[in-house]
Amino acid sequence: MSDFVNNFWSVYVILLTLGGIAFCVALLFFTMRKKVAATADNTTGHVWDGDLRELNNPLPRWWVWLFIITLIFGIVYLAAYPGLGAMAGKLGWSQVGAYEAERAKAKAQIEPLYARFAAMTPEQRAGDPQAMAIGERLFMNNCAQCHGSDAGGGKSFPNLTDGDWLYGGDPQTIRASITDGRFGIMPPMAEAVGTPEDVRNLAHYVLSLSGSPADSLRASLGKSKFTACAACHGMDGKGNQALGAPNLTDDIWLHGWGEAAIVDIITNGKQNQMPAQKDKLTEGQIDVLTSYVWSLSNRKSTP
Repeated sequence: MSDFVNNFWSVYVILLTLGGIAFCVALLFFTMRKKVAATADNTTGHVWDGDLRELNNPLPRWWVWLFIITLIFGIVYLAAYPGLGAMAGKLGWSQVGAYEAERAKAKAQIEPLYARFAAMTPEQRAGDPQAMAIGERLFMNNCAQCHGSDAGGGKSFPNLTDGDWLYGGDPQTIRASITDGRFGIMPPMAEAVGTPEDVRNLAHYVLSLSGSPADSLRASLGKSKFTACAACHGMDGKGNQALGAPNLTDDIWLHGWGEAAIVDIITNGKQNQMPAQKDKLTEGQIDVLTSYVWSLSNRKSTP
């Protein structure tokens, strides 16, 4: 990829752009000076279909001047705005600058709307119909792509309605997750567990923790191997929210269920990332979105 960002490509674009303009200027100059010898009847001598003759008339003056104005405009535009490789342009305009200006304008317009919610607690916002309507729109625009429009999640994307939280489901923790994102990682554990058979036995023990169908003999053999997992999931398998380690006893499987899925995770590990929203959403928007997400699993307690 470094080949596409070095100085060569900037020079290449500059030469290609200016070369195209120079060619158009030369073509216009050449055609204005070049005179085709006309016959007595003012034709070029070209005849089509027996009687269709090409007249030797010059280009209309308005067309020539329009062409010249277009070339001049192109040169002025390229000097004022970025268009010549890495050159920024004399006016200093950029797509990023325009985007940031639009964001600042939009932020100034919506701040009064969110000011009403600033003094509310997360629970109070969750009971406010207007805040929840706004929160739903924010969720649909920023969260539904992964968690689903109903917040029910999917494989590798948590369900936000069931009260099972990797890092905690209180408003403060949810806000931290939205603001800074999360990066969960489980390292490959096959070498620490032992042989492939040991991994299979451990998988059945993990299944048994939640009461899922499992081979009882393999589960009993895999119990001692669970010590390799206890540092994160705990000896009882109930997880550790400080680390984002899942509870293995609740029969909720984020990355798939069954022996094959668990063996794959133990063998190859797993990484999951939720992107941070702090550079995308304002503080007020994050507050409202936090209350909306919290309300999804706390409908009964919402006033």
